[in-house]
Amino acid sequence: MTRLLTSAAIALAAGTLLSGCGDASTSKPNVAIGPPASTTQQVSQLILSAHGVTEEDYSAYQEGFGAALDGVQDGNIDISIGILGLPSGSIENLQAAAGDVVMLNLTDAAIDNIEANSDYRRFVISKDNYEFLDDDVTTVTAYAVLVGNTHTIDDEMGYELARLMHEKADENTHAQSAFMTLENALNGADGIPVHPGAKRYYEEQGLTVDGPVAEINITEDKNEYILGTGSQGGTYYPLGGEMATIWNNYLNDANFTNIETGASIENLVSIRDDRMDLGMTVHAPAKDAIEGSGEFDSGAIENVAFIGHIYPEVIQIVTRKKTGITSLEDLAK
Repeated sequence: MTRLLTSAAIALAAGTLLSGCGDASTSKPNVAIGPPASTTQQVSQLILSAHGVTEEDYSAYQEGFGAALDGVQDGNIDISIGILGLPSGSIENLQAAAGDVVMLNLTDAAIDNIEANSDYRRFVISKDNYEFLDDDVTTVTAYAVLVGNTHTIDDEMGYELARLMHEKADENTHAQSAFMTLENALNGADGIPVHPGAKRYYEEQGLTVDGPVAEINITEDKNEYILGTGSQGGTYYPLGGEMATIWNNYLNDANFTNIETGASIENLVSIRDDRMDLGMTVHAPAKDAIEGSGEFDSGAIENVAFIGHIYPEVIQIVTRKKTGITSLEDLAK
């Protein structure tokens, strides 16, 4: 679980945030590990550690994936670690601009370590996903899920959100909407209380919903809803915009606005504080939030409910041929 990454480690990484190239005297590579307090940053630390890379081996950049890839293109960032759908348009754009993108494999030993200590699992990116790949790439994946605030998303709204996610998925033009199927609907629900409205919809479709059901306690009657997504260079923001558009088209008495955020952890915290109604998140930090562990060891979040699976979150690590980096182990000293 991402709980293995301590707040102290994240703070130390934050202290290394600089602009431009790394320290020439130490020749440390610049590694984009994700925005502050993001799941990307947590899993980046987990992956680097599993390859024997310490915080002394690189300069950390806390960038959203879009800005990070701009840095890779400019040569200011050597490696960018992202959690994205397949294929990633941002990576395709980088290849179109730079022409020498390299996607790094995780080692078998590192994957064994990650699987033993987290909810991430081995995943193979087919060479068919990107034209620049000559071979398949071995990495790890998790699940992106939609969660709702049980203080503002009532039973009927939870039902409609789940229904429209699946029954109108063909109107969503984002590539990742292809994964919004009933077959995948409950991926990532393990350990997260299911919204009763969503549960009712899934059971009507013949699915078996195991696990706890969230308790709804509406504290505010509203028709304006905020959906927390992620950075504009990633997958959450554009996909969330498509989802919000569909909800707005079919739910006449409600209005949904998707906003750019630091992604999973920020969205969960905003739901906890009743500043957000819906959030996109990786399932692992959502479990941590429910359990009060990892980044949420100061207290569990009690008003978060699972509404539906969105798409598989695949860790994709890119560099350029000119860096000479062929493996994350190259960073270890």
